[in-house]
Amino acid sequence: MPHILCNDIEMYYEQMGVGDPVLFLHSGFSRGILAFASQILDFQNKYTCYFPDFRGHGRTRSNSLEWSTPLHAEDIIAFMDQLQLSKAHLVGYGMGGGVALYCAVNQPQRIMSITSIGQSGFVASMQSEEFEPEWLLAHERHDFINMMKERHFEAHRGDWQQFLRQKVNDWRIYPQLSNEQLNSVVCPTLFIAGQYDPYAPEEDLKRVTSLIRNSRYVIVPDCSHRPHMIRENPVFVNDTIMQFLSSIRGR
Repeated sequence: MPHILCNDIEMYYEQMGVGDPVLFLHSGFSRGILAFASQILDFQNKYTCYFPDFRGHGRTRSNSLEWSTPLHAEDIIAFMDQLQLSKAHLVGYGMGGGVALYCAVNQPQRIMSITSIGQSGFVASMQSEEFEPEWLLAHERHDFINMMKERHFEAHRGDWQQFLRQKVNDWRIYPQLSNEQLNSVVCPTLFIAGQYDPYAPEEDLKRVTSLIRNSRYVIVPDCSHRPHMIRENPVFVNDTIMQFLSSIRGR
């Protein structure tokens, strides 16, 4: 699939399927299609699915190694402009859920719905120190380091340490949305979290759904931070999201 010019980056994306557009927004350590491998077959039968790589990630190219959740949101709107998508559903995982919320706050007329997986809308930075380059080197986490080198080489051009510093910094700051901003989200919004997800606990889901008017949450039993992935419960998650999207299409 092609690269497309969005703002000052060459964004890489994959596209498949036919139907209403759904943009899948990946998490901080992942890239477009990897984060949603268990969703592809189900969703492409009913929707046109887009899997972009954020700036600083995967195969997206940029002269700058700096990025943030709000900047990703600006890039996603530019991506929609380039593809002439007037509106789209957003499905975000982790950081991608935060990006979706920023899109809905800043460009509400462009977002048909949000599904946020493993992201409550509030900062949850516990254990982030374990992903700093120095910690990983000191604890000989060469498997993870090599994964980050290979997975994001085109984006960070070999500077994996700067990539991780950007990620940890973003993780500790965003999403940074006020109650008023969350209350301004008007599109139907679904929050999904695993029962044992420390980053999206039920108390935070209750709080965010009290602020976003047309919203609800679903807890996936016996799952972790990634309930939509293989070896967790992707069938339940896929069915839940597709039922949610179908209810919107039927309005």
